[in-house]
Amino acid sequence: MSKIGRTTMTELQQYIQSMLKVNPQKIIISNPFSKSEEYKKIIIEDKGKTYQIAKYTEKQVFHENVVLEELAIRCIELAENRYKQINGISTSEEHIILISKKGKCNYKVKKTATDTVKLTAKTSSHNRQKNYILKEGMNIEPLVDMGVFTKDGKVVNAMYDKYKQINRFIEIIDDEVSNLKVEELNVIDFGCGKSYLTFVVYYYLTEVMNLKVNMIGLDLKEDVIKKCNEAAEKYQYTNLKFEVGDVNGFKTPFDVDMVITLHACDTATDFALYNAIQWNAKMIFSVPCCQHELNKQIEPENLGILSRYGIIKERFSALATDAIRGNLLEYCGYKTQLLEFIDFAHTPKNILIRAVRRPIMPKQVKVNMLKEVRSIMKEFSFEPTLYKLLELDKED
Repeated sequence: MSKIGRTTMTELQQYIQSMLKVNPQKIIISNPFSKSEEYKKIIIEDKGKTYQIAKYTEKQVFHENVVLEELAIRCIELAENRYKQINGISTSEEHIILISKKGKCNYKVKKTATDTVKLTAKTSSHNRQKNYILKEGMNIEPLVDMGVFTKDGKVVNAMYDKYKQINRFIEIIDDEVSNLKVEELNVIDFGCGKSYLTFVVYYYLTEVMNLKVNMIGLDLKEDVIKKCNEAAEKYQYTNLKFEVGDVNGFKTPFDVDMVITLHACDTATDFALYNAIQWNAKMIFSVPCCQHELNKQIEPENLGILSRYGIIKERFSALATDAIRGNLLEYCGYKTQLLEFIDFAHTPKNILIRAVRRPIMPKQVKVNMLKEVRSIMKEFSFEPTLYKLLELDKED
């Protein structure tokens, strides 16, 4: 690795312009100075005629597109006085800008290992051979707008991880939907945000499975809902509607077959699961996020080792949260699985809860599930929201 030098923040644009001269395929702006920074990281990717900027919050991702001539200025606007690091990655080099608290920059360049390039190419080739449900060549407008597909239906190389993640989610849904003997599905998507995944699910259900679908996306942000309804109209997804509202207390206009809840933060997932249970939904697909509740409550009676170390405490509390949710769904009559949604290498928050209503729930299974929940609650002084919502203290 070679060190090019140090300078002040006022010359940061010169370094960014040097970085852009090598035509980086990806730029990553990360490590915010403040924990309260809205965007935890920003990823900029070359899409051919434009660069797509993806700004990641704890729960959502926001996109914008800029042309090359505007990219340097936009990078400055996004990074200056806000982030500690900028990485520009090309096929042969990685350019790194490290920014100190005092505003000084350290600019470094390192060569990309040849073996890494070969491995990436090999992996990409393997990905192309996999028989995905959403295939290249399909006319999936939301994936084009996401930057995952080109206009002629080809997967953008830099977006293969996102393409695989979307297909993984569809595969998990397909495992259940493909076995249904129905012609119509009613779906509620809670906390939809402006994620295009809602549109992709609608496409899969209507175009791939040929089902009549009534789908409602709920979110609390009026501007988001307005844009989503405009997009649904653009795609001519006539039975996909978006409404401003909270899942708690929402009056459904139909019997609910499927509830989707992606990255609902902390106890919002519990409220979504509770309402899905109350609606007697046949299928639930939930990707929890930010499980803070039990981390604040944990006081082990005998197993203090699990709360002694911060990172262990955090991860154990998150896993316990979802294990309890799984058991409570089983208690309420659902066959429940906790599945790996994306590879752990990408994020430790990679669990998806899939719950499918059983026609018959053996009484002893219910007894055992509730007993296990109460045991872990007693050991760690947990008071999980879903347990309280279900008013299970009244149960024998």
